[in-house]
Formats: sequence, structure tokens, C-alpha cells
Amino acid sequence: MIPRVGEAVRTGIRYTLRPGAYAILERDGKILLTHQSRPVPEFQLPGGGIDPGEQVLPALHREIVEETGWRVGRLVRVGVFRRYTYMPEYDLWAEKVCRVYFGRPARQVGSPTEADHTAIWTSPELAIELVENDGDRMYLKQLFT
Repeated sequence: MIPRVGEAVRTGIRYTLRPGAYAILERDGKILLTHQSRPVPEFQLPGGGIDPGEQVLPALHREIVEETGWRVGRLVRVGVFRRYTYMPEYDLWAEKVCRVYFGRPARQVGSPTEADHTAIWTSPELAIELVENDGDRMYLKQLFT
């Protein structure tokens, strides 16, 4: 069973299934987050949606580079969660099934190419406080507390 986090399912809303993959990335005792400034400013684990026909790990590697400018080594799955949310950038109510992985940033290849994203290094303790969604927080706590 996949744990559900965040807000309750709203009656009368049609949700679109949005599979995604996200990464907890640790290097030298710091966690690499992405800060998305629009449409709603928030700190997030790097990652995102898996496009139709795309495999999970290639999608996650792509998203990490786009949002942080870093390439990562091997990624190990730590869990999965489900959340129901409105995605203003897509004007979409989504049932997000989020796979979470752990990895280590290996090499910076540039700046983030995803619009409105900034790579942020922080302590695990502060990362737990900063991330916006409960699923990201749940797995950060599992690994670092």
C-alpha cells in the first residue's frame, strides 16, 4: 500500500494521475534542494513528472540536471508516496505518485536550465524544515533523524 500524504481528496474534483520521481541528494553532509520561485515559491526535492514513454530513472536524471545543474551517480529507491494537489503551472488537479530515491551528486555540469529554479545546498535539518510537501519531509526525516 502506498502511503498518502498532504491534503485529503476533494469531492467533485477529477484528478489526473501524474507519476513522478524525486531525489534526496547528499554530498559532504549537505542536501541539494531546488527552489522553484514560480508559480508558488517553494523548496523541493529535485525531480518531477515522468513523461509518457519515459522510464523512471532516466526521467529523474533529466529532472535533476534541469533543476540543479548536477549529474548524479547511482540512485537507490527509498520509498513512494501519493498526494492529491492542484498544480497551478499546469492548471491541473493531480494524483501524484512520487517515487523517492537517494543519491550523491557527482559533478556540476552547469546552472539549472529549468525556468525559475535555483539549486540550494543546506543541512539535512534545515532541508526537513524547508521542503514544502509532507512526502519529501517524511523521507528526509527517515534518512536523517
